[in-house]
Amino acid sequence: MGGVTSAQRGGGGGAGGFPIEGPEELMCKKAHGTCPSPVQPTLKWGCSRETADRICAFNRHYAEHSGYWETTKFMAEADRTQPTTFYDSVTGKPLFRAPVGRSFDAFVKESRAHGWPSFRDEEVIWDDVRCLKNGEAVSLDGTHLGHNLPDGSGNRYCINLVSVA
Repeated sequence: MGGVTSAQRGGGGGAGGFPIEGPEELMCKKAHGTCPSPVQPTLKWGCSRETADRICAFNRHYAEHSGYWETTKFMAEADRTQPTTFYDSVTGKPLFRAPVGRSFDAFVKESRAHGWPSFRDEEVIWDDVRCLKNGEAVSLDGTHLGHNLPDGSGNRYCINLVSVA
């Protein structure tokens, strides 16, 4: 999964040094909120561009509503036999790949239980994802993704589908 070495994992308190901690400066003001540009014109799964732009670039604390991802075409279009790559809605860079180390049904069950697509450490493409001290998950380009909400199984990244569509 990417080229991040154990030395680069730094301040992460989880297993294997994850999550990789990033500086608050990742979310400084840029050309379009915290991002270099608006979200891409067309998003996957019929995700709302307006919602995506608000969540990705002009937000630090809020999320799409719980269960939003199930109102999209994600469940109808997702490949149930191979991992799906989830891309930054602003830059198009790959950020997550799931399911890895579990079935599609297990990924969906956990995501439904928490209300947002829920990723584990091995499903994060660490080349472009960081977590801030407060648990906020962000891209290296300043896209707000969601939050790390660890549970008994380890780090759990609850991510807005509009941020990775």
